[in-house]
Amino acid sequence: MMKHRQNVFAINWMEVEALVNAKHDNPHHILGIHECLNDVYVNVFIPDAKIVKIVDIESGKEYALVSDRVKDFYSVKIKDKGRFDYLVKVKFEDGKEESFVDPYVFEPIIDPIDVSLFNEGEHYEIYDKLGAHPMEVDGVKGTLFALWAPNAERVSVVGNFNSWNGKRYQMRKIDYSGIFELFIPGDFVGEIYKYEVASKKGDVFMKADPYGFSSEVRPANASIVTDLTYKWGDDKFMAERDKKKILEKPMNVYEVHLGSWKRPLDGREFFNYREIAEKLSEYMISMGYTHAELMPIMEHPYDPSWGYQVTGYYAPTSRYGSPEDFMYFVDYMHKKGLGVIIDWVPAHFPKDEHGLGRFDGTALYEHEDPRRGEHPHWGTYIFNYARNEVRNFLVANALYWADKYHVDGIRMDAVASMLYLDYGRGDGQWIPNKFGGNENLEAIEFIRELNTKMNELFPGVIMIAEESTAWPMMTHPIEEGGLGFDFKWNMGWMNDFLNYMKQDPLYRKYHHQELTFSMVYAYSEKFVLVLSHDEVVHEKASMIEKMPGGYEDKFSNLRTAYGYMMTHPGRKLLFMGQEFAQMKEWNESSELDWSLFEFDAHRYLHEYVKDLNKFYDSEPALYELDNDPEGFMWINANDANHSILSFERRGKNEKDTLLVVLNFTPVDSKNYKLAVPSAGKWKEVFSSDAAKYGGDGRNNKTAKQSKVGKVDGRSNYISVNIPGLSMSVFKKVRTK
Repeated sequence: MMKHRQNVFAINWMEVEALVNAKHDNPHHILGIHECLNDVYVNVFIPDAKIVKIVDIESGKEYALVSDRVKDFYSVKIKDKGRFDYLVKVKFEDGKEESFVDPYVFEPIIDPIDVSLFNEGEHYEIYDKLGAHPMEVDGVKGTLFALWAPNAERVSVVGNFNSWNGKRYQMRKIDYSGIFELFIPGDFVGEIYKYEVASKKGDVFMKADPYGFSSEVRPANASIVTDLTYKWGDDKFMAERDKKKILEKPMNVYEVHLGSWKRPLDGREFFNYREIAEKLSEYMISMGYTHAELMPIMEHPYDPSWGYQVTGYYAPTSRYGSPEDFMYFVDYMHKKGLGVIIDWVPAHFPKDEHGLGRFDGTALYEHEDPRRGEHPHWGTYIFNYARNEVRNFLVANALYWADKYHVDGIRMDAVASMLYLDYGRGDGQWIPNKFGGNENLEAIEFIRELNTKMNELFPGVIMIAEESTAWPMMTHPIEEGGLGFDFKWNMGWMNDFLNYMKQDPLYRKYHHQELTFSMVYAYSEKFVLVLSHDEVVHEKASMIEKMPGGYEDKFSNLRTAYGYMMTHPGRKLLFMGQEFAQMKEWNESSELDWSLFEFDAHRYLHEYVKDLNKFYDSEPALYELDNDPEGFMWINANDANHSILSFERRGKNEKDTLLVVLNFTPVDSKNYKLAVPSAGKWKEVFSSDAAKYGGDGRNNKTAKQSKVGKVDGRSNYISVNIPGLSMSVFKKVRTK
């Protein structure tokens, strides 16, 4: 059944003393079964044991072990007998009894090749080795616990199964690796556990498993032994998923915080992942969204962090259920044709005692020097991207979510803070790179490595950067000097546009450039236009409350704003609640204010966003050439005095061309001469001023025949009415 070592053995009592004092980093050297000439020793160390026996599994013969020199260390020498398989039977001082296969008879399980790849930073499935893994070894079922803690003096697995006593399951340190491991026979699935770490300074503390697949619900924070087996049903979706097609398809993202989108009425704090999947998918399909982007669902201890201070990078938060439940969530969304993007936070991590900080008593995952290792404003640690094993932890983590959970995209948070060594720091508070610059060279290489491996191993997964500066070539190929992301959040557009929309319409003409400047750089990257959660918190006001004017004007402004967003080049993202004009800022502690549907204005806006989404999805001109300058042309970008914009959106086929005109003042513009690219009849196909959206119905009722005349450099134009605070779209009428 079990493989055994072949060394000659004698008890080393100094080792026993180290074991008793929980300072041994290789307990297998003294515990288990060991040969001594023609005899064998069997040694066990079990705190609080009263009687210890072993049973020869083949013959059934029992042997009593004695503890006559060191308390809790039991030994027996069996003469004229070779190695054999046995069970340990223990009666404890409190009367409890246990029978188990000895954990200390097994050879190292983690292969030297795995160790080498990990230490080199190139083990992209390290999550299958480190952590807690139910498995069978030499015919024995149990769980392998494995942890990287190179500077620890001793590490133990602790849990209810050993009364949280760090002396009971001390782990073996694998030579030249920094990895501790222990295979413990028995059924541990569902058991909570931690690692008790003894530092070389003498400190002893508890840590959750960095590679743990599940965690207790906060405020408890132990890891949970988890079997990730799941029968997926999304084969068709996965087979058809193609990153290249995404660049030519509509991508309309609904950003969601799972805990506060909707909440149960039965007294529970949250819906389960399974319940949310069914409710959210139905809603998203009805609204015309293509992807859900989930604010971080990795385990985190503090609700108001919204998940951006992660303690369990490999664990979906238990707030909403188990890992299997989250697999069901993604699987269900896929079956409904919806993609799932997750927020991911490799820029920093919190200082919670059970987390990654000072993990083995030293700055292991972070830099020792706070000028490199701490965020001065966030109170968090920064990952040490130069350390192979840390970089491997992060790269493998992103791949893990694609592998085990079939996610379709990863949005990387706070990329700017990773790229710049002086991010959020003043003079003397940061250390330049080896060339004297402020670029974080190690972080850059980490990002490139991740995007390369994701594209290689999971080519259907899109990588999105949330990056707030003008760092060049974010979405350009790595071989051309870029960082290799597929998309970048367009923070510049968002900031300029929201600042413009906040202005009183009388003064918008003085801010006209804020409306048009985004097209200067629109094709420098592949962008996602975002109106995200960050814009409706911390006294920034909800989207509707950002709008100027009285009650009705606010809604007219918001319809116009969304109209511009949906017709401007770039993929789209809107945060939950803004599609029906939530009045209050978002608060993670309560669900969205769905009661607003009692009011006409909110229902009308909701219907408008729904129709706008579906219009975007149905018109190739709004997405096919999103990243090609041929897909956009200004008609008139300079009518600042009237705050009117007009432009063309084009698809691959000329017949798909759309004309878009927006009026950002409440003043109607009648008989407005709108230049057209070709002669013919042009019909208004969408208007934000339609009565069903809460507008005044001042839209153009009939198709407009073009007239000959020079307008904005074109030879033909149509006369149209442009209602105040509105967006209108025209399309050429095709004759047979």
